[in-house]
Amino acid sequence: MIREMLRGSLVTTILAFVVALVVGGVLIAATSEEVRASLGYFLARPADTFVAIWDAVGGAYEALFRGAIYNTNADTFAAGIRSLTNSIGYSAPLIAAGLGVALAFRVGMFNIGAQGQIIFGAAFAALITFPMGLGWPTQMVMTMLGAIVGGAVWAGIVGVLKALTGAHEVILTIMLNYVAVYLVTWMVSTPGVLQKTGSNQPISDPTPEAALFPNLLGPQFPALDWGFVFVLLAAGFVYWLLERSNLGMRMRAVGENPHAARAAGIDVKRIYIYAMLFAGGLAGLAAAQQIQGAVTSGFTSTIDAGFGFDAITVALLGRSRAFGTVAAGLLFGALKAGSYSMQAAEGIPVDIVLVVQAVVVLFVAAPPLVRTIFFLPKSEQEIQAKKRAQQAKKAVAR
Repeated sequence: MIREMLRGSLVTTILAFVVALVVGGVLIAATSEEVRASLGYFLARPADTFVAIWDAVGGAYEALFRGAIYNTNADTFAAGIRSLTNSIGYSAPLIAAGLGVALAFRVGMFNIGAQGQIIFGAAFAALITFPMGLGWPTQMVMTMLGAIVGGAVWAGIVGVLKALTGAHEVILTIMLNYVAVYLVTWMVSTPGVLQKTGSNQPISDPTPEAALFPNLLGPQFPALDWGFVFVLLAAGFVYWLLERSNLGMRMRAVGENPHAARAAGIDVKRIYIYAMLFAGGLAGLAAAQQIQGAVTSGFTSTIDAGFGFDAITVALLGRSRAFGTVAAGLLFGALKAGSYSMQAAEGIPVDIVLVVQAVVVLFVAAPPLVRTIFFLPKSEQEIQAKKRAQQAKKAVAR
């Protein structure tokens, strides 16, 4: 049982995160002025160097914990737990966009266009639903649906082009990212389209108050709103769609082998379109988190805030599974929230957290490397692959 547990992806992912923290600690120590100063007289007093390393790394990760989980310096429990609510709030758009990327991955498609889908989803919602002037909660629901529809339309273009022409989705999504950025830049810079009334700056009107997500736990926790609840519902829907529905079975079949799926009577082209529509809709839900929660004073063509590309990392870390993506999004949300505390309290560059994220993905994408570092037993897939390689080698020798 222990051997099977050590072979599992959960252990590999946890150890990948541990390695990333170690690498991050090395970088923190290397960038610390106190550590570099103590190295100048290392042979005379080596203990000073180790103390400086401990202070730099320990202080940085303590600040990361205070900013991401619980602020131990806070006077009240509510003030201390605000760090956790900030992490959860930051994770909402990451999870939504990550679910869109993960769903496309399960169908064998590389959706690199979450950035464009988020940007266009926000613009579509602002263009169509902001002028409605409805009351809450109707305005809130309509704005969220507008963002979802906008993201689905933008991704649906990719699905249709791939189905009709066979064009590769990576090229299509990357190019449509640029189209979305410059299209929305024009929209928020043009009076009468999306530019803020009475302003010459490239920014939209603020989100109507009736369209905002209400706070989930009260005004003392402004970063956590009802948008996170909708994201969790979306995760449950993605799980049901992929793991329990007839359409999900066909999607997974296409992702495993489109040629075999086509031979079995599955309309592969239609599945590609469905997959991109769902993926874009989920990216549009991420846009809704941005314009209905975090951003209330208007938005620009940078409304995605990098979440579009971070979603790829989240989907990979979550193994393209619905609840795995939720867990990965929460982890990255915590790192994002904690990075600000690290920078403010210890002067650690936010880039260090980005390095930790990159190393996590690097090791998660290479499980054999993690197993080699920690002397873990090989997975069943690796054993079978080795046997096939040996059999092929013997066949060639004959």
